[in-house]
Formats: sequence, structure tokens, C-alpha cells
Amino acid sequence: MRRLLALLALALLRPALATDPYAFFDWDVSYVTAAPLGVKQQASISAGQPQHFFSFSLYRCPERNVISINGKFPGPVVNVTTNWNVVVNVLNDLDEPLLITWNGIQHRKNCWQDGVLGTNCPIPSGWNWTYEFQVKDQIGSFFYFPSTGLQRAAGGFGGVVVNNRDVIAVPFGRPDGDIAVLIGDWYNKNHTVCATVLLLQRLSSFDAETGKDLGMPDGVLINGKGPYRYNDSLVPAGIEYETFNVHPGRTYRIRVHNVGTSTSLNFRIQGHNMVLVETEGSYTTQQNYSNLDVHVGQSYSFLVTMDQNASSDYYVVASARHVANESLWRRVTGVAVLRYSNSKAPASGPLPDPPQDQNDRTFSMNQARSVRWNLSAGAARPNPQGSFRYSSINVTQAYLLRSTAPVWIGGRRRATLNGLSFAPPETPLRLADAYGVKGVYTLDFPERPPPEGAAAAPRMARSVIDGTYRGFMELIFQNNETRMQSYHMDGYAFFVVGMDYGEWTEDSRGTYNKGDGVARSTVQVYPGAWAAVLVSLDNVGVWNVRSENLDSWYLGQELYVRVVNPEDTGNKTEMAVPDNALYCGQLHKYQKEQTPHHKMGISAAPPRSSSLLAAAALLLAGSFMVAL
Repeated sequence: MRRLLALLALALLRPALATDPYAFFDWDVSYVTAAPLGVKQQASISAGQPQHFFSFSLYRCPERNVISINGKFPGPVVNVTTNWNVVVNVLNDLDEPLLITWNGIQHRKNCWQDGVLGTNCPIPSGWNWTYEFQVKDQIGSFFYFPSTGLQRAAGGFGGVVVNNRDVIAVPFGRPDGDIAVLIGDWYNKNHTVCATVLLLQRLSSFDAETGKDLGMPDGVLINGKGPYRYNDSLVPAGIEYETFNVHPGRTYRIRVHNVGTSTSLNFRIQGHNMVLVETEGSYTTQQNYSNLDVHVGQSYSFLVTMDQNASSDYYVVASARHVANESLWRRVTGVAVLRYSNSKAPASGPLPDPPQDQNDRTFSMNQARSVRWNLSAGAARPNPQGSFRYSSINVTQAYLLRSTAPVWIGGRRRATLNGLSFAPPETPLRLADAYGVKGVYTLDFPERPPPEGAAAAPRMARSVIDGTYRGFMELIFQNNETRMQSYHMDGYAFFVVGMDYGEWTEDSRGTYNKGDGVARSTVQVYPGAWAAVLVSLDNVGVWNVRSENLDSWYLGQELYVRVVNPEDTGNKTEMAVPDNALYCGQLHKYQKEQTPHHKMGISAAPPRSSSLLAAAALLLAGSFMVAL
């Protein structure tokens, strides 16, 4: 209650935003014991399990459990309306540093709230920190998650709904209900650093199977729960599964988010048509789907009418896509139940089939291309989305970003873009700028990848793109790996204008969608293919561009775009450093210490200095220092 009163007082002290409502949230982020697949997350590292990167016999890690918010996994849905001010007071009840990032929320003029290591110092164990941001001119379906290390693989995620203001028309009738569906792959092994350090170290005692990708997950969760027992041989007894209770004849808005680690998932509801209406803040043309591939980090919302006869419950399925052997991956299928209020029997029989496109690699890409911008609908504002004609704007900067299979750099396994693997700095980039700290990063990210066979070896770097304020940037993601990737940009929605197989060339621009490419924040890039996006750089700040595949991101496949308004000397286009900013690295002398105050009884000694906190964050990020 004391913290809530303090947050209310904070709101009263901010008259500039007084015309817009405030939504207050008080979160205790802690570990809870949960076994969604019937096995508690394991922290020990044991031999004889080569299918996972953490299955070695050299070390033991302290035990960890699932990350919860206020004791719940997944966390609560943040349900707000356009232009509301969101205040989230976070107590880090973990025994490791924490940051929360808000996937798709643009934080206009306010990258200080973005919650990634390039802009924020992590919240130390036992400390409070309060996020405060406005969902300015946004609507739609998003999610939040912990961004430090591999924490997302242990939970801590939840949905974000930004509703339209009542004065803005919505391009469909009001649904009878709103349902959040968080799908994602899940590993029974723990997320913490010991196993990951093993992943990164090249040791002579390793066999040929070490230092590889995460491998097949142990399952797929739907809203933090394991699969319904649709098959006795594939699903053991006693697993708790998710049930969606609905009423016949009603229409529900179902918001689907892939919050997993690295697996693309096909989502479908047995016997029901799904009408796609929105993705990541943009209304789409309304098209019917029997299933849709949802890639890591992506969000979609569908209208689903309960128009079946309810002779039994229906399956809700999330199954792996774009993997080497989809039939082998059947055992990691997520299955929930859709139950009509007048249902007569439990769900039974085989699951609805996934797309039968094993010999047609164009099916999924054509499905992705079919997601188009609704040009006539308004979104957060009354003017139609299509009034922004992106094809008429000249591109001022263009970057071709090539990803390749992980490489060894300095004895550690790393992932790269254009041959560079990003190392999170001890001092966050934006804080370094604000306080004039030199040498933290360089503004020299290469516009093109090195030529094939070039002598320059991959390297660690903190190389940043120098974005031109109010410029128009083209980003081309070239995936030269053998697995699916998806890429996200904080602070913006970009226009997805093209994708195809093969190498991108200048001639590829002739294939771009110049009219109704959807605006979103996360785009999939197929193996051996490219995807092109356009983004208007109208949001000042330092913004993260990353692989949403958690393992690739963790290994350094990210960069930052720095957007500065050189004419702004009075915080008109960017907010000032917040009063409660955390300081670390070279700025740790500005940090006021807090006495750790765990609620959940975690025993963690306070760090001796903020520089040690930053060092811990770097370790969690799998990084090491780089001389610039």
C-alpha cells in the first residue's frame, strides 16, 4: 500500500500528462515452483543428455525455478488504452539482475523505459525500480518479457493490450470477449548462466556435440501450461493444460503471442475459422485462416466465432514449424482445449493437421505475404492508416544485415550481423551519451556485410548505426543460416515491404510491396532468404534491433540505432534522464544505494558497487569486454 501511495503521488506531480489517465501496476518478480511439463526446471548439469546445450558433467548451477509476477506464471495482462500513462513498480525478487522490455511498445521520446542493456542498467537483486511510459498513439497486441540473459526462457512474460479510444472507430464489431494466448517452446533445463558459459567456452574436453544450438525443446506451452493428453503415448498423465471457456454463437478476439525461445509455431483451432484483424499495432485486411505460422516475438489477433455444434470440446494447437523433421517434433506440440458452455464431451481423436507443405517452401512465405495493411481503417488516430504513403518517401539510409551460423570469437561461440557480434557495454549507450562518456561505442556499423571469403574475421564490437532524425531507413535482413529467424526493432513499427528466397540484390527492390505492406515491429526471415523493411526515424533515442531467437540474441546478434535531433536543446523531442535512473559502469558514482528488501525470502547479498552489477549483467549476456 505504501508503494501504491507513492506511485499516486508521482502521478500528481506530473501535470504535463494530467489529461491522460494513469494505470498503476505493482509487480513482485520472483521464482515460483512450477512443472508445466511434469518436470521442475532443472539447474544441475548432467551427462548423457546430448540433445540440449546445457547437458554436460563439468559444473553444477544453483537451482532456479520459473519466473513469476506476483506469484503467477505467465504474468498479468497489462490492459490499457491509447495515450494512457503506464506506471509499473517492479521489485526484483530474483537473485540476479533484471530488466523488463515491452515488445512493440514504442516509448515515444522515451527510450529510457525500453528495458534493454543498451539503454538501461539492470535492476539489482532486491531493488525496486519504476517504469513510467505513455502508450502514445498506439493500439494493438503486444507482450512484455525479461530481457536480461536467458530469463525469458524461464518465464516472466505476459500480454499487453492497448485498446482504441472510444472516439476512434474500430474496423469490426465489438467482440464478446478478449482472450490472451501465449505460446512458446519450453526447456526443462534451467536458464541460468552456468550452462550458458559452457556453451560459449571452447574446451578441449568437449565432444563434437557441444557448443551447438539449443536443440529440440521439451515441449510447447500454452499460457504456461503443458499439453492436453490427446495421445497417451506422447503426453504423460497428470499434466495441467489450458482451457478456454466460451459460449456458443459469440465472437471472441484471440490475441496470440509467440513468447518462446527459438521455435516458430503454427497456431490453429480445430473446426474454427480465424479472421486476422490486427498484428502488433496495425489493423490488417481481414482474411480467413485455418492456421497461421507465428514466429518468435510476433503477435496477432483474430476474431473467432463459436459457430460449431459443441458435440465435444475442440483442440487449440501450437506445433513446431520450419524444423528439420516436423514428424519427430510431434512430441513437443502444445495443445489446449476450447470448451463451449454446452459442450457434451471432452476433446478426442487426432489433432487438426498442420500445413502439408514439406515439399513446398513457398507456402509459409506466401502466407506471410498475405498479411496486409488495412489502408482504410484508422488505428490510434481517426485518419486512415493508408494516409501514410511510405512508397512516396525517399530512402536516406540503407543497411543490408546478414546473419550466418554462429562462429568462434576469442574462444567463445558468438552470433553475428555483418561479421560483428555485439557486446553489451558496462555503461549503457544512452546514459553514456547523456553524461558525455566517451569510448563506449563507435558509430561505424557497416552498411553491407563483408564480401564472401573476405580476410576480415568476425569480431566483437559495439558498433552502432548513426540514424538520421526524420530520415527514412531501409533494413534488409539476409538469413544465411539453415534455421528460421525473426528480427525486432524497438521504438518503431516498420513497413514489411518484401521477402523472398535467395540473396537480396539491388534488383530485389523491384519486387517490393509499394502500397499495403503491414507496419509491425517483428519480421520473420526464412532460411536462405531475405526480408526488407522501411522505417521512418521520427523517434529520438537509442533503439535495439535484435534477433528475437533468444539464443542468437544472447550470443550477440543485435545492434543499436542511435537517432539524435541536433536541433533539440530543450527535451522537446526526447525526455530528459528520468529522476529514478539506475547508474552503472563508469557512471556508478551517481547511484544511490538501496537496501535489498526481498519479499520471497531470497537470500542475496547486496553488490558492493554498481560496477559489479554491470559486470554481472555482462556475464548474463554472455559477453566480454571489447577495446574500442
